[in-house]
Amino acid sequence: MALTASRSLHLGGPPEIEVKEVSFTYRGSTEPALHGISFVQRRGEIVGVVGPSGAGKSTLVKCLNRLVPSFDNGTFAGVVKIAGQTLAEQRVCDVAPLVGMVFQDFESQLFSTNVAHEVAFAMEQCGYSREEMVQRVGAALRAVGLEGFESRDPATLSGGEKQRLAVAAVMALRPRVIVLDEPTTDLDPQGRAEVFALIEQMRLQGATLVLVEHDLEALRVCDRLLVVRDGRIVADLPPSELMARVELLESCRLRPPDLSLLCERLGITPHTQTLEEAERAIRARFRICATACESRLDYDASASSCLPVTRVGQEANKGRQEALIEVRKLTYAYPEGRLALEDIDFAVGSGEFVAIVGRNGSGKSTLAKHLVGILRPTRGQVLLGGRDLSRLTVAEISRHVGFVFQNPDHQIFAATVEEEVAFGPRNFGLKPDEVAERTQRVLAAVGLEKLRFQDPFLLSKGERQRVAVAAALALNPRVLILDEPTTGLDFFEQRRMMELLTELNRGGVAIVIITHTPWLVACYARRVVMMERGRKVFDGPVRQFFASSELLENSAFRLPEVTALSRRLGLVALTVDELVSVLEARS
Repeated sequence: MALTASRSLHLGGPPEIEVKEVSFTYRGSTEPALHGISFVQRRGEIVGVVGPSGAGKSTLVKCLNRLVPSFDNGTFAGVVKIAGQTLAEQRVCDVAPLVGMVFQDFESQLFSTNVAHEVAFAMEQCGYSREEMVQRVGAALRAVGLEGFESRDPATLSGGEKQRLAVAAVMALRPRVIVLDEPTTDLDPQGRAEVFALIEQMRLQGATLVLVEHDLEALRVCDRLLVVRDGRIVADLPPSELMARVELLESCRLRPPDLSLLCERLGITPHTQTLEEAERAIRARFRICATACESRLDYDASASSCLPVTRVGQEANKGRQEALIEVRKLTYAYPEGRLALEDIDFAVGSGEFVAIVGRNGSGKSTLAKHLVGILRPTRGQVLLGGRDLSRLTVAEISRHVGFVFQNPDHQIFAATVEEEVAFGPRNFGLKPDEVAERTQRVLAAVGLEKLRFQDPFLLSKGERQRVAVAAALALNPRVLILDEPTTGLDFFEQRRMMELLTELNRGGVAIVIITHTPWLVACYARRVVMMERGRKVFDGPVRQFFASSELLENSAFRLPEVTALSRRLGLVALTVDELVSVLEARS
């Protein structure tokens, strides 16, 4: 039986969303995706839906606008009501003005030739006047930070900018219910903060919001959280209560917030919900004086401890082995003349683990595409093993450098998962036994053995991401570059993916990841490269990056909660384990 909220709904009036005993089984499947789901949501309420990949979250929210069962065929049972109207027998187009949705695979809903047309399209279908459309387009683009992009082709936007455009297109219709399926997956920390501020603003305007997210820390804005596992709601609780249930979260393959995990480890009850509360509790528990947080957090590049030290390390790349890839004065301008990179010097040595971070549109993906020869410099050079990349064939580059795109659909093409993974080794002329061995090994590593004969284009986005990673790994590259490698993955899958990359790294493979996820940087990377407006503004050890207040403030980078808390205590801890170890040593 599902756990139920201990507080009553504070919002009055009739239900805006009613879901009663909803079950759904996809055509061709023997296992239901949803089992008797029931919940009620009031107008103006924000409800978060969380759970592991494949739990039924996206299927559930698609029931709210009739995509299930109208477009996704299968056996449907139960009742869904929006604003008192039963959706049975209604067409998707009839429900659209009531329920707007931003898909998990947000690129699939973008198709217009420029940004303004994309936002205006749905309003045109609904018969809005030109004056009204112009006003709403401008307001929606301002709200998501895309003002001035009206004439841009959506295909030229970064992943995060495309995601914001999809949000703007839904906002412009001003539906009563807005469903956001992982709305901040590809956004930088500042973009995430802006979207959640926007969500709060939409709530104040009377909208009812349903958010599907993997990041629990981001969902403190919600009134309630529904935990979905195996197609059932197993918990319906306020965020503060759910986040204190560390064991439940971990059993549902959810990453407990840093503060909850820290309180659990230190035996602090009740669990704190803010950095201020956590700081007070820890200072009282461990008798840490308040002056500690006023000291400057300098970093020694040679130190492995998170304790504060007195000098800043100057050798950002100390211990780096000979360069496998070297970038010299790289400048790149897109065909329309927009400057994307300017005078970049950068190198990747054997066995390094590098995280490239920065705002959306800062040049991260453009830099990565140069490292594998997809783009050619306007000026400057990219060297692979001392050889100019522009003079090497695709096959020569692929033997040494693997690349996984931010959108896996840009590189997947085979009829089955197994054929996709086997293509590279087979194309390089390896013997059938070795091709089979490599294919089996990497499928096992990314957890796709049971899907080996499936069409990859019928898989979820997270599963398609793993297919792309597996295909790159099958070539045994010396350098592996991954653009947002954990997109669409639940915490268990994220951790498994990163542990796989860590094992490869220990075996000598240089890993370069582009990510917006702060805890991934803290837990796995050893070096950070920060991009800002096409320029490299930082290149050094992770702890030094997290200790630089000015850099973090200027870049709007969101620290992991445990690191932000540790800085208040005069430390630079990268993980909960580190902070617990230091605090217990002091007690």
